[in-house]
Amino acid sequence: MGTIELKKISTKAPDHLKKEETKKELENLKEQLEKLQNLMYAESKHSLLVVLQGMDASGKDGTIKNVFQAVNPMGCRVVAFKKPTELEMKHDFLWRVHSQVPELGMIHIFNRSHYEDVLIQRVHKWVDEKTIRNRFVHINNFEKLLTETGTTVLKFYLHVSPEEQLERLEERLSDETKKWKYNENDLRERERWPDYMKAYEDAFDSCHEAAPWQIVPADQNWYKEYVIAKKVVETLEAFKMKFPGLKKSES
Repeated sequence: MGTIELKKISTKAPDHLKKEETKKELENLKEQLEKLQNLMYAESKHSLLVVLQGMDASGKDGTIKNVFQAVNPMGCRVVAFKKPTELEMKHDFLWRVHSQVPELGMIHIFNRSHYEDVLIQRVHKWVDEKTIRNRFVHINNFEKLLTETGTTVLKFYLHVSPEEQLERLEERLSDETKKWKYNENDLRERERWPDYMKAYEDAFDSCHEAAPWQIVPADQNWYKEYVIAKKVVETLEAFKMKFPGLKKSES
């Protein structure tokens, strides 16, 4: 994997794609996802971890709601990683994450993840560079462990532009349904945009051995959701799953 420069990657859908046609295909993908998730739950031989990372207002919540809306809640769980609790701070940085990975048959979706510990902590210099490099090693080993024990890891970075992010943050001040999301600290964090981009790029280059990162243009929700749904469906199809037969009754 070569060095990624986010400023050279578009945050918008390719020009040749038509919005309405792509949205129709997204609906078809969601129907496929519903069936495949049901099959995976029944077979219980695979599990899927979907990691969503991105700047504030990049669309993580909306992606979860819209892409996975048809999935049976019994087979899917969403975990949001916020500021570590006092108890979590007393353990290693992966302690709170490892307990949330999916068991066989399940899809778990991380809204932010273990990467917060090499992103925000690095940008704010709460840990030193030696600790960051060590954490990269631990993350690679952690993801390798998951993949070798039946869990496929899909990591998506929602690539939003500074201009689109600002528009979305300002919308939270005027839209009654979104005011609860507003946090004045989000605007302060924008001032650190170059530092965050550098931290993300380093994470992409350093933590891709077991689970490659996918950069998803996120300025247009319809395209972002299409890309993620398509990858999830393709991943589940590759499992070549089958419904189990009748269970033998115990004598």
